[in-house]
Amino acid sequence: MDTNAERPGKTGLRNKLIGDKSFYKMVLTVTVPIIIQNGITNFVSLLDNIMVGQVGTEQMSGVAVANQLLFVFNICIFGAISGAGIFGAQFYGNRNYEGVRNAFRFKLLICAGLVLLAVLIFASGGEGLISLYLNEEGSGQDAARTLGYGKAYLLCMLAGLIPYALSQVYASTLREAGETVLPMKAGIAAVLVNLVFNYILIYGKFGAPALGVVGAAIATVLSRYVECLIVAFASHGKKGKAPWLDGVYRTLRIPSHLAGQIVLRGMPLMINEALWSAGMAMLMQCYSMRGLSVIAGLNISSTISNLFNVVYLALGNAVAIIVGQLLGAGKMEEAKDTDTKLLAFSVGGCVVIGALMMLVAPLFPRMYNTTPEVRALAERFILIVAVLMPVQGFTNACYFTMRSGGKTFVTFLFDSVFLWVVSIPLAFVLSRFTDLPIVPLYFICQAVDVIKCVIGFVMVKRGVWIHNFVVSEKQA
Repeated sequence: MDTNAERPGKTGLRNKLIGDKSFYKMVLTVTVPIIIQNGITNFVSLLDNIMVGQVGTEQMSGVAVANQLLFVFNICIFGAISGAGIFGAQFYGNRNYEGVRNAFRFKLLICAGLVLLAVLIFASGGEGLISLYLNEEGSGQDAARTLGYGKAYLLCMLAGLIPYALSQVYASTLREAGETVLPMKAGIAAVLVNLVFNYILIYGKFGAPALGVVGAAIATVLSRYVECLIVAFASHGKKGKAPWLDGVYRTLRIPSHLAGQIVLRGMPLMINEALWSAGMAMLMQCYSMRGLSVIAGLNISSTISNLFNVVYLALGNAVAIIVGQLLGAGKMEEAKDTDTKLLAFSVGGCVVIGALMMLVAPLFPRMYNTTPEVRALAERFILIVAVLMPVQGFTNACYFTMRSGGKTFVTFLFDSVFLWVVSIPLAFVLSRFTDLPIVPLYFICQAVDVIKCVIGFVMVKRGVWIHNFVVSEKQA
């Protein structure tokens, strides 16, 4: 009797959290190409990192710091295109192709401005920015070498900012229109180019000079040009494949009322991404107060973490694309039901991925030519990331849920404001005013995101994100 009484509740909960075969087929159709593309990209980044790590610890640390600065630029590009992207997804769901074109044009203009700003900042102030991370209790000579390698790598990477930004404009709009295979193919080609030229230019194979970290930068720049050319030419090459691209370059003018709406909704998102990426750089700077070995350990940890993180990041993109299109089509209840299942799927996937990551934690650091201290730190950092992965998966899905409905100011509070108000002050105080070892310090600063889980759960459950904001643009 009791068992029968429980069945409706259990069945109802299962139906609420778990979809049918057609649901997961739809989700996997969107996420698998993104996982493959990002997975291969991060796998080659992993090999790139190992190759540089084989040259020496200072080279690896210099590249790690430079990449942390470039990460801020990359995330700012992501934020800039995401603001217009939430319009692009809903316009496409509404079959308003002119609206998609205008969103694309907005992305082009904002990315051009960001590239120019980044070149000016990194070219003039790159050395000073890298120096902020070089806190070493031992030999100052190690810090000087690390600075030299980091500066050389950063300056060379500036040549790849334009193709990177342009490829992101195309790839993001293609995904918003449900086309995830082409960006995947372009990404695969790019990482293969990167891998081959890494091997040739870092170590000086086939008669080429051994350029070390500069060779790694040149290989990355070449791969970005390859990716950009493939995704751009293939998008325009087949007529009718991407109807929203027809005539997209006839003008760069955007209707003022639409530009105003994109800025109104997208600016908080762009500011959020800029502050979030700068906040992550600030966190690393706090951790670096414990010495250069910490930077090297975090670099190894983040390399393998990025490879495993592609699953929940791809599911976040699935939330933005699938839920955004449903909202644009006016299917509010279906959007809510789909989002609940995607949240559950993201958490469940992260439990599995986190367990796999724990298994490789003792093994992966051994692949680097570095000190036992760095390897031990890297192993512990990897274990912490693995344990907290379900937390990150849930908060990431909540973020994209609110973003899909245009609640960009809410995501701003949820994401970067939380980081700067809670996480960074905590890391700043612990790193500068206590003698707490780096491992428990790192765990505390990462685990504080559990608070975000609670906040995200409440906001998603209340349905504040359920909103169609492009219906008025039907005739745009």
